[in-house]
Amino acid sequence: MTHSTQKSISERDTDSLIHPYTNLQAHQSTGPMVITHGKGISVFDEDGTEYLESMAGLWCTSLGWDEPRLVKAATKAMERLPFYHSFNGKVPDVTAELGERLLSLAPAPADGPKMSKVFFANSGSEAVDTALKLVWYVNNARGRPNKKKIIAREKAYHGTTIAAASLTGLSALHNAFDLPIDRVLRTGCPHHYRFAKPGESEQDFATRLADDLEQLILDEGPDTVAAFIAEPVMGAGGVLVPPKTYFAKIQAVLKKYDVLFIADEIICGFGRTGNLWGSQTYDLKPDMITVAKALSSAYLPISALMVSEDIFADIAKESDNQGIFGHGFTYGGHPVACAVALETLKIYEDRNIVGHVQGVTPAFQNGLAAFKAHPLVGEVRGVGLVGALELVKDKATKQSFASELGVGAKVIKHMLEHKMIGRNMGDAIAFSPPLIINDIQINDMWSRTKAALDDTYEELKIDGHIKA
Repeated sequence: MTHSTQKSISERDTDSLIHPYTNLQAHQSTGPMVITHGKGISVFDEDGTEYLESMAGLWCTSLGWDEPRLVKAATKAMERLPFYHSFNGKVPDVTAELGERLLSLAPAPADGPKMSKVFFANSGSEAVDTALKLVWYVNNARGRPNKKKIIAREKAYHGTTIAAASLTGLSALHNAFDLPIDRVLRTGCPHHYRFAKPGESEQDFATRLADDLEQLILDEGPDTVAAFIAEPVMGAGGVLVPPKTYFAKIQAVLKKYDVLFIADEIICGFGRTGNLWGSQTYDLKPDMITVAKALSSAYLPISALMVSEDIFADIAKESDNQGIFGHGFTYGGHPVACAVALETLKIYEDRNIVGHVQGVTPAFQNGLAAFKAHPLVGEVRGVGLVGALELVKDKATKQSFASELGVGAKVIKHMLEHKMIGRNMGDAIAFSPPLIINDIQINDMWSRTKAALDDTYEELKIDGHIKA
């Protein structure tokens, strides 16, 4: 509670923050929604109102908001070693232990690279930036100074730092920021519903995208293209699930032209897709893997980059040439964050969280699929405990609503009225609840979603934007 002589934050004319992903001008008059505490899959505002959190915060609070084992782990670690670094050959014991644990859990396909070493950072964006830097570093070590271009996909999301935002394929992260930087190439988005040609099957669409990727590499010159980065399921681009055969065909092209594959597991990792890794769900064989978010159930900031033995061997060689490996973050591998992450991984194992996700996936995906009948919904898509509804004006033609109507934002507004927090990416409504959600809570989430969609439909009818 706020002090009696002060206004609450939401009662003030404005607040002191620059809010990410917010219309800052409009925010000056609307003010923030202030969250004070959480329990289970819900959070509470400063008036004590409870909201079901259908996005696990930002895809990340996998174990919900009141896991005592994580609080205890953080407290104990803070009392024992509140900070130490990993620079100059030193390391906190808990940081080393977490690195070993991550490598033991890393996907290891029989015919693909095995992860060998871990680099810790503080955010997904930092992990992605590190991957980009290491691609360049490794190719310098290999005597290939021109092999530096990175291919990312339209509508991809990889973060907001300068390099990560450049890899992201969303214009809002580029406009007025003077991004993207040089050396970033863009290839097609694997969204069959929106980008397939009439009558084109998922397999044929995947073949076309792989052919386009190959042509891009040939046009640029294979000796200039260093790496390809992809999320197993594209998150902030709208929860875009890859079409059938897509990754098999893409990986064949990468292998043909000696292009490294970076798997961005920041959203998909640790159970979200029904396996521990999205790379397992889609049979990916990456050379590097970025992780964050559910690594600590978001209780403390931490991220990591895992690299294969071939990658590390050349990093080590080049560091010897340079006399030092000149990269690192003060708080990377922070012992308190690592302790919380270790306990998070133990909880996943002790409670068989991946098995739980598999058990509740039918309720989640069947409930999601039922919205295909709703008059506002053109496509439903998802896997495991992540999914999305794409809103359209005309289901038959797939015609979208005019962007200025903000139909997706209207749905989110009505969700709040039904005491649920959601997130839209344009007119795609995403769902990524805490992994601990149960069948009853899933059904409740879908009931509130239906109410919000129905309210939005009635609002659009009243305003004359759709025919009654």
